[in-house]
Amino acid sequence: MTETTYTAPLVVLDAAEGALVAHRPDVQRVDVPADVVDLATAAEWALAYGLGAPRLSKYGEDTGPLLVLTESAADALGLPARLEDRKRLRVPEDHPAVTALTEAGWTLSRAGLGAWSFLFKGRTEVHVAVVPWGCFADHLRWGGIEDVAADPGALAYTLGLYAERVISPTGSTAACSLNLMTAVRPPTRVQFDHGTGRMRRVPVEGSLSAPVDPAPPEAPDEHPLAANRTRDQAKDPLHVLAEEALAWYREPTEAEAAAPYVVGLDVNTAFLAAASRLTVGLGEAVYTDGPRFDKKVPGCWLVDLSGAVLRTKDLHTKEWKELPDTFPSPFTPDGKRPTGQAWYSTPTLAYAAELGIDVRPIAAYLRPDAGGYLDLWHNRLRAAYMDTLADLGVTEGMDEEAFLGAMATIKERDPEAVALLSAIKQTAKGGIGKLRERPQGKREGRNAPWAALKRPTWRPDIRAAVISAARVGAHRKMVKTWNATGLVPLAVLSDCVIYPSAYPTVRAVVPRKEDGTPLPGGFRLGPNPGYCKEEGVRDMAWYRDMVAKKANPARFIKEGRDAFREGE
Repeated sequence: MTETTYTAPLVVLDAAEGALVAHRPDVQRVDVPADVVDLATAAEWALAYGLGAPRLSKYGEDTGPLLVLTESAADALGLPARLEDRKRLRVPEDHPAVTALTEAGWTLSRAGLGAWSFLFKGRTEVHVAVVPWGCFADHLRWGGIEDVAADPGALAYTLGLYAERVISPTGSTAACSLNLMTAVRPPTRVQFDHGTGRMRRVPVEGSLSAPVDPAPPEAPDEHPLAANRTRDQAKDPLHVLAEEALAWYREPTEAEAAAPYVVGLDVNTAFLAAASRLTVGLGEAVYTDGPRFDKKVPGCWLVDLSGAVLRTKDLHTKEWKELPDTFPSPFTPDGKRPTGQAWYSTPTLAYAAELGIDVRPIAAYLRPDAGGYLDLWHNRLRAAYMDTLADLGVTEGMDEEAFLGAMATIKERDPEAVALLSAIKQTAKGGIGKLRERPQGKREGRNAPWAALKRPTWRPDIRAAVISAARVGAHRKMVKTWNATGLVPLAVLSDCVIYPSAYPTVRAVVPRKEDGTPLPGGFRLGPNPGYCKEEGVRDMAWYRDMVAKKANPARFIKEGRDAFREGE
């Protein structure tokens, strides 16, 4: 084996004329020694060559090497061209490649040898990703990286940037997102115990250090705590916390229908922006009867908002005024008014109080042990997102016309940077979804526990809080827009909002102060997370046709593509 000559998180192995070549993230190629003939020897070479990534926290651990194998490299290392076991998506345990690993002292994780694999020898760990087996397949949400994978050098460069800016890849973008959470906030650290004279692991302050049960309303239907939940109760907000993204649309009024266009505003990385400075629960939920609402305490609260009137203060007179009936409710995923008692996350009720509603909880499951767990995760992903946009010529401080022009042609530029940007966006979104990972595969019963419940990061309450904050944050911008312009949204799908417009540009509906500058708290054009870009422009006839077909126009306004199916 060669001596250590280079430090990087990964290489992409390719084979040409029977010889293995390693493509590095610095766009250099290195010949792999001829004695690397299988996964075991490839893993030993990766360690000797110095591959791996440094820890992201002083309490964390370094990450082992990642070997990404092209089709030719997989063949050269004795791996099958495809996974014959389409159900488990792994190589059989009696395959020669697995046998060779075992004989060399390497063990595999319980997932076996598949598209993404983990090899262990003692405390040493090597990761392996196999391109022809689907390590960048659509369901893993790697965006355009699967297209980049056709060029080993481009793939190494793109994945190297992802590892440098986010984290070394180890699976789907959602899995990488969870890994990032624990990498920047490890659950435990080693501390010397003077009583025993030994080192022991203790929780890291501000981290999720151990698995905790959800509060009963937070538990999904498959959870053991939901075993006695009836089908009707599963759909009843009186029994289940239903903090989801807003999906709503309506017919335009006669005056709105006279507008020639509809324009879509898209909030950049809405969930990532919502996680910024968000206080979430760190420990177990505590049940309380009739508590006084406190916006600083994370939890879920039972409140009756059925009689709530949506109001806001006039920009000029500062007097309260009611929102039009055509406005969606910020309290429900379908935008309809609540019909009775329901469970809500703290951000939703904090916004209700902001709208002048008297919030009187009937009961609550509260988490007094709280903190900004997602802050470091947010900061790293935000920096990665902004740096990658800058690579594509989109920077902070651009004027609106330049920004819109740059975003309109962004996919025509550097394909590696475009693929990386997509992967970063999916990482931010997927991690929030992974906080409430549902069961996969067979279990002993409908409400039997599943593997994800053993993770400290299986936290449906944190997912609910982020989605709640994103939904009410978008609604707050809608209210500000109406207050300044009189415009009421026509349709909403998560982070996309559609308005009628006299002009075919999103600039026509952005609220502004009298001097023409963006209105604080309203929709603002720009690259930053939480700012907005143009999602699409259509004519009013298109919008009305979509509504007639009972399809949410916000789902299709982007180039006619289904934004929901494409994970946007």
